[in-house]
Amino acid sequence: MKRNEFIKTSLLGLFSMTTLPDLKRLTDSLPQTNHKMPVLFVGHGSPMNAIEDNEFSKAWEKMGATLPKPKVIICISAHWETRGTYVTAMENPKTIHDFGGFPKALFDVQYPAPGSPETAEEVKGEAKKAIIGLDQAWGLDHGCWSVAKRMFPKADVPIIQLSLDYTKDAQWHYEFAKELSILRNKGVLILGSGNMVHNLGLINWNDFNAKMDWAEEANEKFKNLITQNDVQSLISYSKLGKSASLAIPTPEHYLPMLYSLSMKEEKENLSFFNDKTMGPISMTSFQIG
Repeated sequence: MKRNEFIKTSLLGLFSMTTLPDLKRLTDSLPQTNHKMPVLFVGHGSPMNAIEDNEFSKAWEKMGATLPKPKVIICISAHWETRGTYVTAMENPKTIHDFGGFPKALFDVQYPAPGSPETAEEVKGEAKKAIIGLDQAWGLDHGCWSVAKRMFPKADVPIIQLSLDYTKDAQWHYEFAKELSILRNKGVLILGSGNMVHNLGLINWNDFNAKMDWAEEANEKFKNLITQNDVQSLISYSKLGKSASLAIPTPEHYLPMLYSLSMKEEKENLSFFNDKTMGPISMTSFQIG
């Protein structure tokens, strides 16, 4: 029978007419589970964390060893900004080395995790606020693979990336992300990857990790608001004073935190890890659930 012909099938007690490609998508879609997957926001910092053994990479390794193994990871990385919203939909996403000035050893890293076109279709189906495009060109950028490599070194968990639409404001991103929270019930790990404090324009080139009072102040301010569940203040970050303005000169590293925070249910636990500032960057991260 040709692929464009219709066949009769029974699925979940419902009889319908469907094409073979449609049938494959239905049968491949992620089933509901009895357990809700945790959600992570990770301050990813330098790409060198992918290959250096330090306090941050060791914490990622520990996290990967204690998490329930996901069926799929959806990563929202600060390093994929687009006009409109896209999700990677290829079978084998490439490893993107989207940086410069680092040792060859970092450029040699490959993270050959498979993609999941079926999950990409499911993300597209859940979205109401955005018409999501299925992308075949991007891959996994360092905001994604530098963390995933330490958490899941076998590269045996499928990963897709969701882009950040740079034309939308923080309120839109928070509300859009909440539409995808149902995927937590299907074995999907949501991984936001950015930095709550990120201003490379103010880096001290003589001492990259020099203490900056404004960065520590902003980090504590954001943590307190997260702990208090004051989401609206975090969304309206431009009203949080000078330290927050310095911490978020552009929103792309901050928004993945809002994506992760949008998944939190009222009584779920949230715990911080890697809670430290490094010059004008905060590595502070959290786990929900």
